[in-house]
Amino acid sequence: MNLMMTLLTNFSLATLLVIIAFWLPQMNSYSEKTSPYECGFDPMGSARLPFSMKFFLVAITFLLFDLEIALLLPLPWASQTTNLNTMLTMALFLIFLLAASLAYEWTQKGLEWTE
Repeated sequence: MNLMMTLLTNFSLATLLVIIAFWLPQMNSYSEKTSPYECGFDPMGSARLPFSMKFFLVAITFLLFDLEIALLLPLPWASQTTNLNTMLTMALFLIFLLAASLAYEWTQKGLEWTE
């Protein structure tokens, strides 16, 4: 019975909001209001603009490092396990992997913005 009452209340409220939205007066629209704003770019221009490959590589590198950091987030809860040696080994492995990845990116000049 409570489920039916909840569903009926939600449906009634949603229907009431839709009816009120249709009854409200429409705002005056003009070309500036109806045109999309894309962070200062011309939305009516060509979509085939040149794209910086360096920017793309830095963004992908950021995503990879972000994923590796996300793997380290549960470590405080994992420290409460009974097998502390396994947890420390895995944590050190992840930190070593993160440091090795950073060193590789640094030696390959993947973090250099200007060449």
